[in-house]
Amino acid sequence: MRSEDPGVAVRSATPSEYVTVRSIIEGALLEVDEGSLRRSAVLVAVDDGRILGGLVLSGLEVEAVAVRPGRRGQGIGTALVGEAAARRPVLTAGFEPDVRAFYESLGFAVECDGHRCRGRRDPRRMRRRRRG
Repeated sequence: MRSEDPGVAVRSATPSEYVTVRSIIEGALLEVDEGSLRRSAVLVAVDDGRILGGLVLSGLEVEAVAVRPGRRGQGIGTALVGEAAARRPVLTAGFEPDVRAFYESLGFAVECDGHRCRGRRDPRRMRRRRRG
């Protein structure tokens, strides 16, 4: 999967890259513990050998997705979620309300309780909605 930047590729992370992924996630004020990284599918967006963003996928749940601050708004997060969706078409995620538009733009149906949001991306439901 590619971002809007043709030099950026998304692939599975190697265990030696987990420290960098965790640093990027923590830099976005998100949390993921080291054990979760080892038990989950971890994806990275890479350009010229530099990790620009990461996504932690535990089962169907997007535990965290984050991009380096200087590279946000360039389609990197979208490419990470797109690759996760290619691996697991139905995805769920819990997130803060301020990133609701990001998840909705990727086809997640979102419900918020004021402090937290939950989203579910199901391509079968998305196809039905387009036909209706």
